[in-house]
Amino acid sequence: MLKYATSSPSLCLARHSRRHASSLVESLRKGAPIDVHPEVQDALASRKAVVALETTIVTHGMPQPVNLETAQSVESIVRRTGAIPATIGVIGGRVKIGLHPHELEYLADVKNNPGVVKLSRRDIGPALALSRDGGTTCSATLIFAALAGIRVFATGGLGGVHRGGEHSMDVSADLQELTKCPVGLVSAGVKSILDIGRTLEYLETLGVPVLSYADTDDFPAFYSRRSGFKSPWRINDPVSAARILHSQWQLGMSNGALFGVPIPEKYEAVGEELQQSVEQALREADDNGMSKRGKEATPWLLKRVGELTAGRSLASNIALIENTAHVGGQIAIAYSELEKGSSESNSRTNYFVPTTVASSEPASIPRKPETFPSPTPSTTPAKLVVVGSAAVDVTAQANPNPGADLSLGSQSTVPGAVSLSLGGVARNVAEAAHRILTAHSQGQSGDTLLISPLGNDSFGNLLVSETERIGMRTDGFVRTEGGRSAVCNMVLDTQGSLIGGVADMDIIHSLEVQTVLASLQSNAPKLVALDANLTPKTLSSLLGHCIQHNIDVLFEPTSVVKSTVVLPAIAAAMNSMTLTRTPVTYATPNLLELARIYQEAHAGPLELTSHANWWKVIDSMSLGTQYRTDLELLARRDACDDDSTKGTLSFLVEKGIAQMAVHLLPFFQHLIIKCGDRGIIAAFRIPGTRASSSAWSQERSNIHARCVVAHGKPGTGVLVLKHVPAFRLSDQDIVNVTGAGDSLVGSILATLVRQPAAFEDPEALEDMVARAQKAALLTLQSQHAVSPLLSTANASGLDKS
Repeated sequence: MLKYATSSPSLCLARHSRRHASSLVESLRKGAPIDVHPEVQDALASRKAVVALETTIVTHGMPQPVNLETAQSVESIVRRTGAIPATIGVIGGRVKIGLHPHELEYLADVKNNPGVVKLSRRDIGPALALSRDGGTTCSATLIFAALAGIRVFATGGLGGVHRGGEHSMDVSADLQELTKCPVGLVSAGVKSILDIGRTLEYLETLGVPVLSYADTDDFPAFYSRRSGFKSPWRINDPVSAARILHSQWQLGMSNGALFGVPIPEKYEAVGEELQQSVEQALREADDNGMSKRGKEATPWLLKRVGELTAGRSLASNIALIENTAHVGGQIAIAYSELEKGSSESNSRTNYFVPTTVASSEPASIPRKPETFPSPTPSTTPAKLVVVGSAAVDVTAQANPNPGADLSLGSQSTVPGAVSLSLGGVARNVAEAAHRILTAHSQGQSGDTLLISPLGNDSFGNLLVSETERIGMRTDGFVRTEGGRSAVCNMVLDTQGSLIGGVADMDIIHSLEVQTVLASLQSNAPKLVALDANLTPKTLSSLLGHCIQHNIDVLFEPTSVVKSTVVLPAIAAAMNSMTLTRTPVTYATPNLLELARIYQEAHAGPLELTSHANWWKVIDSMSLGTQYRTDLELLARRDACDDDSTKGTLSFLVEKGIAQMAVHLLPFFQHLIIKCGDRGIIAAFRIPGTRASSSAWSQERSNIHARCVVAHGKPGTGVLVLKHVPAFRLSDQDIVNVTGAGDSLVGSILATLVRQPAAFEDPEALEDMVARAQKAALLTLQSQHAVSPLLSTANASGLDKS
């Protein structure tokens, strides 16, 4: 029996390392009203650096609009250090560990929300039970940070022993929480309205480490860099601070530590004057009784000091808060590196935060979806991020029976097979890219990240488990309470062609833009693929981000109806674009989608082809008689040299496909046009100086090689129109046509991840398209939306037989 009653040291350490993660999971399992921001959730699951931030500075510490501006500035400063900000507050009786922008704005609008309360430990239970809004003080923020497993918390000033506290016993709850919460509190010392000496003595009694984060051991005094008191310890770099917190964690200690960071030196000169105003405000508080009104005293004193100093104290307040945020971010980064490097940390069990239940939030603060992190989150930044739909495909295919009525209106069933598989355009594309990158052994399994919303239902669970099974990342899935996971119910004829069905895809509209942007910021991918299931607003935000950060974007039109959804995003981007960069780097329409996009761009309400930049690009191409002659010659070629039944390429001229493609190049730099059994048309423009360094600069039109090349005005670029015939495949070999195009796109993405300049070399281009067609062919012969054979090395073969 003894061996069951005794735990090994390693097991005890493992339990300590999971304690706070388990606390949050346990709280959520009990139905605790806690919402963890998706970005924070992902960071915690993958042990990235996170900095907790309080909200009393927003709700009670500063006037509007400075309160919101400061909170936003502090979050930005934390991000610039490489850490993730987790601003903590309470809205509608729900704890928010990390605030969405609209939630932060809501708490900051104190004029229209005067009932927001100041929350310490004693106030948490009542505020949650009564569905109140609240700003968290140091103590409440410490509690929630510790609950979530956040190790660093940056704030302005710590509460402490009040003046006369030896008689009134008026001591801030902040000090006690530092004994219970293993969090490093980074502050500009103790608030100047308090008794700093007695506060330090009380912290010593409580056993809380106090350290000056400075070149001297002087403990800072909020507005001043020196209080006249000494700290027992001194450090001046983030690694040392992180090691202190990490050492306490290794020993399973439950207390935190206080790092006193002096206000920047340029504000030191006004510190003495500000302190005189503090003393006057304290005297007034004694005279009017405000000093005896508990938690109301501090906001009143800070406001009064601001009045007495004509606002100069506010500037110092902002400066010290921004400074501690910067230091806090650096410490969090250093701690994250220590944690990842710790052998015990690496062996501990990863955790994820379960999706929370529906809540009764205020109507003005709609509930947002939350990330469903991977049970085994990847720490490798993704090179390719695919955003769009992930669905479960329910496919019904009739058995061969010439006499059966297979129409949906027959009000009857027919014998056949019903299968369940993963689908959705973005998911299919991501799987194809993942399989090919992994097969080539040039990328890790985490190189491809799919971001897509799921319902909290059995179909969502299936998508997660099956995605894990094929080795893909799942940390990009976003769970939406009350939503239905996307399901596409398809009916196929005996040849595998679609004859009807029902698609329930509305959940894509719930995808939160900020969640995607956070993932893009943390991964910094080379390439982002967007499918047309996304909303115009989402596409505009994501495209704008990618343009700003010089990330290449591929747009997959998905269907004729949805193909134009990207045009408003392009219109928004065109005003700030130069001729060296088009809004969308790659697009992969079929012939019908290309025509629809062109019609809308040309004659739709946006009138994109009337834009000045559009005409500049078209004019720079200088397409004259020689180009038109070369195009006419290409149009006479057979679509396939050894199969005349596929016809010629006359559709390039007769149906205006070439003209439409050229007219869209100011918006899409590279068009990969899917022409079915007539192959692929690649139409693209290499702009400016890049053209002179590419292999195309030496190329001329070669009709035998199915290629038209037009050199524009000097220094403006090269236009290429290239046809690649389709692989030969008999109808008997076709099993399923639903995912072939997605596999083709996924293969192109995989090539571009490995060879970003593939379009700039004729051989590389033809090789890329041939590989993509082989991927499509394998999927045509598969029951799956993406052929599992793409994971094999021979999937890269170029045999066209």
